[in-house]
Amino acid sequence: MPDNRGGNRTSVDTLLESTLDSVDAAETLALEAAQTLGFDEDTQHQLGMSVREAMVNAVVHGNRYSSRKKVRFIVTGEGDRLMIQIIDQGDGFDPNGVPNPLIEENLLRQSGRGLLLIQAFVDEFKVQRAQPGGTEVTLVKYRSQ
Repeated sequence: MPDNRGGNRTSVDTLLESTLDSVDAAETLALEAAQTLGFDEDTQHQLGMSVREAMVNAVVHGNRYSSRKKVRFIVTGEGDRLMIQIIDQGDGFDPNGVPNPLIEENLLRQSGRGLLLIQAFVDEFKVQRAQPGGTEVTLVKYRSQ
C-alpha cells in the first residue's frame, strides 16, 4: 500500500451520462483516488459502495435516466481527506422526507437504505439543493492514521 505522507493529491471533475454505466465509472474514479491517497482496502470498499448508492440515486431518482441530463462527478483528495461531490439535474429532494428504513413498517420497502448505508460508511455526508436545480451530495472520508 502506498505511503501518503508525501502529500499525494488527486482531482477529477467530469460530466457523466444518466446511465448505470456511469455508476460503474464513478466508482472506478473514486477508488482510484482513494488508492492514490493510501486508503486501506476496507475503506476503499466502503467508499465504493457509498459512491454507487449516491450515483444510483442521482441517475435513477434525480435525473430519471434522462439522456438530456448529466451528473457532475467531482473528486478532490489531498493528504488524508477525500471529498466526492455528485450533482444531478433532477427536481431535488429533502432527505428528511425519506422514510426511516429501520422502523418496522419500512423494513420491506425498496428505498431509503442507500442513504443509511452512505452515512454509515463516510465521515461527513451532506445533501443540499444544487444551483440552478438538482441535488448536490457531498461525501467526505478521512484516512485512518
